[in-house]
Amino acid sequence: MQENKKDWLWQPSLIVFISNACVMVIELVAGRIVAPFIGVSLYTWTSIIGIILAGMSLGNYVGGKLADRYASRRLLGTLFILAGLGSISVLLMVSILGEKGLMSAMSGLPLIARMVFYIAGLFLLPSVLLGTISPLVVKLSLKDLSKSGNLIGRIYAMSALGSILGTFLTGFYLIQWFGTRSILLGTGILLMMMGIVLGQWSSRPARSAVSAAVIGGLIMMGMFLTPAKSVMASPCYRETNYFCIRVREDVRNDTTYQVLTLDRLVHSYTVLDNPRKLRYAYEQIGAELLEYMQPRYKQLDTLFIGGGGYTLPKFVEAVYPNAAIEVVEIDPGVTETAYDRLGLDRNTRIKSASADARQFLINLPPTRKYNMIAGDAFNDFSVPYHLTTREFNNIVAQHLTDNGIYMLNLIDGQQQPFVGAFLRTLKQSFKYVYFVPTDQDWKTLIRSTYIILASNQPIDVPAFINISGEDNTPNINNGLVSDAEMNNVAETAQFLLTDEYVPTDNLLMTMFEASAQ
Repeated sequence: MQENKKDWLWQPSLIVFISNACVMVIELVAGRIVAPFIGVSLYTWTSIIGIILAGMSLGNYVGGKLADRYASRRLLGTLFILAGLGSISVLLMVSILGEKGLMSAMSGLPLIARMVFYIAGLFLLPSVLLGTISPLVVKLSLKDLSKSGNLIGRIYAMSALGSILGTFLTGFYLIQWFGTRSILLGTGILLMMMGIVLGQWSSRPARSAVSAAVIGGLIMMGMFLTPAKSVMASPCYRETNYFCIRVREDVRNDTTYQVLTLDRLVHSYTVLDNPRKLRYAYEQIGAELLEYMQPRYKQLDTLFIGGGGYTLPKFVEAVYPNAAIEVVEIDPGVTETAYDRLGLDRNTRIKSASADARQFLINLPPTRKYNMIAGDAFNDFSVPYHLTTREFNNIVAQHLTDNGIYMLNLIDGQQQPFVGAFLRTLKQSFKYVYFVPTDQDWKTLIRSTYIILASNQPIDVPAFINISGEDNTPNINNGLVSDAEMNNVAETAQFLLTDEYVPTDNLLMTMFEASAQ
């Protein structure tokens, strides 16, 4: 094919650089855009990466076939336009295929299969279309077989650099700046504009470039100014690099709660004008633990791993005016939401740190110790596994006073495989461990919440179980199980959770699959 030597739009390395950058933008966005529907886990990312790679591989194969038979700039432009439309189609399909669509229709399949089909329904098409680009660009660029190695190597190198840039740019900046839906729309428009520019629809390159800019602007305006703008409406109050954050109201027994949801899990209930009002059982048990500790310690010095709605830290601030309160919350967007929507006063005594909890503790001076550390960074399927291991438990123990208490909130299902492994592991770091299911039917429930208390000094159980906290109900007394029963749960796991072996997603899979039916 004869190319116009003056065609300044034909830059093969730049073309594949941009197309592969778009691939990685879509892949990174995929993890965030499906989180409100299926959560974020090892299985989620495995499905996303597998589908994107499968789509790219199929696209490479199809693109090679098309290149040999129909190679032309017009075909390249068409494929770019179709890839742009495929990217924008994700915005239309994400809810349709989500909670009440494909996921529900496939309820009889294993959860992993449902995840794979759901993600394939969203991202396979744009991946295939983008995969066709590179083979066609190589075919259109190859004029001299004696220099084919240099040409192909340069194109592959630029495509890899595009993937790297797309990954870093999206993960570090774009998601927090624009949100997933705007990124997908922008990516789709960029690809369509490239199709218009590269497709030689006009004999004048400058005219093609202007036309592409005008059409791209009109598409963007149309998406925001017409009924189609509903597809741009994010379900998130705030979208961050870590979570889709949602806040809604819920009224129960004439009390209005602000409900915080992170991705797909309800994380906290907050009463704006009454920080003493606690709804979750683990929060009520936390209040009882604090009441038990208060007369036994000169001053409460507390650290909360995971801020969420700041419900329990705000309770401590309201009830114990002399207590020291620190919160380490990895997502600054969660903390900002607590300030803006969940009643956290910006003049609060609570000290917040935006950091990973493990790194936060590692960086503390060895002399900095707390008499209570509360771990509330786990949800039902998105578990920060590095906070579950023996090595992390040892770090926590180093920053507790001699009689300090480590309180954890975990979620698991029947047979308690995750809780069992966690108990077995925790016993390696603490002499005394106490197990408190928050549901009396915890042995038969497919999903339940469990409280674990650990210390190197014994807790005065007879005194503790008579404390009723703020709700006048001794929750700890209703839930505390015997050591023998706890050991039975721990013995279900024949291994320890360590930095080298921590299969949390696998342990939680049965519970998550059952609760997702």
